[in-house]
Amino acid sequence: MTKGKLKKASSNALKKALTLREKKKNQRLLSFGNLVNKLRERIKKFPDRRIGKNISKSLEDAALGAFSIFYMQSPSFLSHQQLMQTTKGKNNARSLFGIEEILSENHIRNLLDVVDPQLLNPVFMEIVNDLREGGYIEEYRSNTYKKNILIGMDATQYFSSKKISCPQCNTRRRVEKENDKETVDFYHCVVSPVLLKPGLNRVISLPPEYIIPQDGSEKQDCEYNASKRWFDKYGEYILELGDGEGGVTVLGDDLYCKQPFCEEILRHKFNFILVCKPDSHKTLYEYLKLLQEEIEEEEVKIARWKGKYRQVNTYRFYNQVPIKDGEKGVLEVNWCEIVTTDHEGKVIYKNSFATNHKITGENVAQIVEDGRARWKVENENYNVLKNRGYHLEHNFGHGKKHLSSLLATFNLLAFLFHTVLEIVDEKYALVRRELVKRKTFFQHLQVLTCYWYFENWDVMMVFMIEGLELEVPQVPDSS
Repeated sequence: MTKGKLKKASSNALKKALTLREKKKNQRLLSFGNLVNKLRERIKKFPDRRIGKNISKSLEDAALGAFSIFYMQSPSFLSHQQLMQTTKGKNNARSLFGIEEILSENHIRNLLDVVDPQLLNPVFMEIVNDLREGGYIEEYRSNTYKKNILIGMDATQYFSSKKISCPQCNTRRRVEKENDKETVDFYHCVVSPVLLKPGLNRVISLPPEYIIPQDGSEKQDCEYNASKRWFDKYGEYILELGDGEGGVTVLGDDLYCKQPFCEEILRHKFNFILVCKPDSHKTLYEYLKLLQEEIEEEEVKIARWKGKYRQVNTYRFYNQVPIKDGEKGVLEVNWCEIVTTDHEGKVIYKNSFATNHKITGENVAQIVEDGRARWKVENENYNVLKNRGYHLEHNFGHGKKHLSSLLATFNLLAFLFHTVLEIVDEKYALVRRELVKRKTFFQHLQVLTCYWYFENWDVMMVFMIEGLELEVPQVPDSS
């Protein structure tokens, strides 16, 4: 080997070694133990204004106990660990989550009711920042247009009752048809933005913003205002994920496709691709109709095979059209439409979008693909949280102040922990792949932690891998 080739080989070997070392460092940084430590350090900063006899119980144990229930997806996790402590003198609540004293559910609810859920939001930000520094966010850059980071915005309701309420509730009045009697629904909603990507079935949860009554406002809070508050709080932080100005694109449904909100997105130096329906944008579509009469529209057709049958995507687009009526200060957006027809010419899908990205025949399909990915907010985020073991809509406790939204935040945080471990922890990812269904995986965890004591999370993962007769990955110990 020549001296030049030897030098190049040595350089490549060094780069590979450094990359592996960095990977191991990032894996340790985002291990289960370190994730729990991040949460614990934040909980220690919770204000504790208790006086009298009630101060004997630890607020830290209460918060970690609540989180452990959501993380393990087991309402009876703490009671099982209390029994294990009685019979074996040790328990998994302490070894896995660092809980010194297992409190009753009533104690946990009473202690946590006064805690503002926003106190947990820095944990989301710290974890996402660690993912960025570890290079894991790069996986979420769009494969299609400008390599943007895509953020999906949407809200969901997670509590509703006609009897249970608190000062943080929103209200909805209805008249029953049977007896013309007015009833009041009390409910909670949250805006839970996520990082997403077309073709990727995992989303990364960002800090939530709750739709709750605001001080000094006579009007009831709404998704629109909560989303604006979210941008004010986290816009600068999120922009860093896109590596500077223009690197983040916001996706959303037709509710967000209004001039004030689009201007809010642009003010924060983000881009947008938003659903733009004809019924709510009459001026824009009237303008499009006039353009069609005067200027030949630009159209792109792309055929693809769906099984045995051929489908055709037809794209139409115009740049610089007014988003609303008015003579001055009207925002101009770029509009595009997709119509998918089957082999018989029947329309099977149709949607349209408004964006600030300039549209061309070369990029229109890419922009539409990114815009359509907004459905992942519902499917990969809220659907999982409501129907795949997290039971987001279940009333785990409502309280008189913050309890309902705090427990919902713990639920969202548990979802983020699971996503991070699936990305970073090779042992966790291996067991998840082998057991296929999320529900099956957590059923196994629930049973194992009832009967066996594990010194730490890594020991439990190895136990499961060996039980499944798989080869244990040679990765850094995540304990």
